[in-house]
Amino acid sequence: MESLNKKSTNIKTIIAIKKIFRITVVYLSLILIAIFMAGPFIWLVSSSFKSGQNIYTMSLIPHPFSIANYVGVINFISIPKYILNTIIITVSGIILDIVLASLAAYPLACMDFYGKKLIFSALVSTMILPAAAGLIVNYLTISKMGLLDTLTGVIIPSSVSVFSIILLRQSYLTVPRELLDSARIDGASEFKIWYKIMFPQVMPAISTIVIFDFIGLWNSFLWPIVVLQDPNKYPLAAALKYLMGQFNYKFGYVAAGTVLSIIPVIIVFLAFQKYFINAVAGAIKG
Repeated sequence: MESLNKKSTNIKTIIAIKKIFRITVVYLSLILIAIFMAGPFIWLVSSSFKSGQNIYTMSLIPHPFSIANYVGVINFISIPKYILNTIIITVSGIILDIVLASLAAYPLACMDFYGKKLIFSALVSTMILPAAAGLIVNYLTISKMGLLDTLTGVIIPSSVSVFSIILLRQSYLTVPRELLDSARIDGASEFKIWYKIMFPQVMPAISTIVIFDFIGLWNSFLWPIVVLQDPNKYPLAAALKYLMGQFNYKFGYVAAGTVLSIIPVIIVFLAFQKYFINAVAGAIKG
């Protein structure tokens, strides 16, 4: 009997060791993959703290450590001014996209009308078109409206996203239909149902839209350059092109400017990431 107990204990110990070994291998593999994927960014951050003498070395630890690149970038391109332009474009674009996309998605999900499926299919089909396909049309439209060389001309073409409409529609479909029926029986208007009942129910999807819009608008480059003739109105990503042109031999300046432009994106993603997976999973399920 004692030998059986000892044998059973040994088997459990072996199983536990195998489980720990398996988990260790999985986590080590994931860590190595994460380091490999983040390698270029880590090297970029490291290069931003290197001096001109060792800027092209592959060492990840700067020696000597220097913040001269950041000081040079801030002094040269007036970072606060371009950050302000970027904030105006980004915040305005996010607000417009959330409001317009949520209003457009509500009838597609919660109302019955002729041609609803056709409209939704048309919206989905536009997602196969590349963004550059609408560049000329958008430019001509903005030009006719007299919005060239204005921040408004940069904001309006990106004020609503088809992806946002589809994501919010799928999120609206997960809201119990009984809530809408009871609100309509009580005499609530469709607009009141939207902002009192439906809109608060899809906040995870709203957070996902904020993440995607922030990344896209904060890093917008081509469209601002096309619309804006005055470089003082450029957002940060477009302003960094001066570093590529004026300081292409000082990669440290380019690295420092890029790191400064990435920091807000990382902060926003970390703030909203807990809603991201739930919203996307809900949209796919819907």
